[in-house]
Amino acid sequence: MKILVCITHVPDTTSKINFKDNNTKFDPTGVQFIIGPYDDYALARAIEIKEATPGTTVTVLNVGLADTEPTIRKALAIGADDAIRVNADPADSFFVATQIAEHAKTANYDLILMGRESIDYNSGVVHSIVGEMLGIPSVSPVMKLDIEGTKAKLAREIEGGKESLEVNLPFVAGCQEPIAEWKIPNMRGIMSARTKPLKVVEAKAVDSGYKIQKFELPPPKGAVKMIPADNVAQLVTLLKTEAKVL
Repeated sequence: MKILVCITHVPDTTSKINFKDNNTKFDPTGVQFIIGPYDDYALARAIEIKEATPGTTVTVLNVGLADTEPTIRKALAIGADDAIRVNADPADSFFVATQIAEHAKTANYDLILMGRESIDYNSGVVHSIVGEMLGIPSVSPVMKLDIEGTKAKLAREIEGGKESLEVNLPFVAGCQEPIAEWKIPNMRGIMSARTKPLKVVEAKAVDSGYKIQKFELPPPKGAVKMIPADNVAQLVTLLKTEAKVL
């Protein structure tokens, strides 16, 4: 079985975000980058399938510039066999999906896994666009994934509950917890990752018609007002007049 895991290179969730060039570009200065948390779940499940199914290979793919390679090497240290970096700035969802689909068209993967969404732009549409471009099913958000021969049994979250599905391979899955437990690379994995293949390919030209006008940070939080525990009347008044929740 051949599995492709698509990973993002995103700011750590604790990072302080700023913008530059009149709020038209993200400022990466001082920001720590990580594998997207939802992509981590996808990668972990791919490694579990590989360990349980002899002959399975796991390839990771990232659309990004050279600064994403430490993130890709971490995925290799976790257990992926090889990696591909599409040498381009991941400008938008359609652009990224096109690069993934262009590679997958000729690689004949049995399974394409990725996170349900990235945690930078949170569009949550790349998996469905890739599925449409390849003419194969796309399912998200997938919480459980088991492979049985040429079929997969899935559970996904829907409004008000869960849905069980059976899908023929190949297909695309957008993953989330609790599909697998995150994996931490051990020293052996870190050492072997240094020599695993990381192929760099140039991006396919795409005009998605998408352009960022500007970024805005959310307004700062207001000051906390402390109210004596026995002053219920003042609390109710503030909830009505300022918080406006009553």
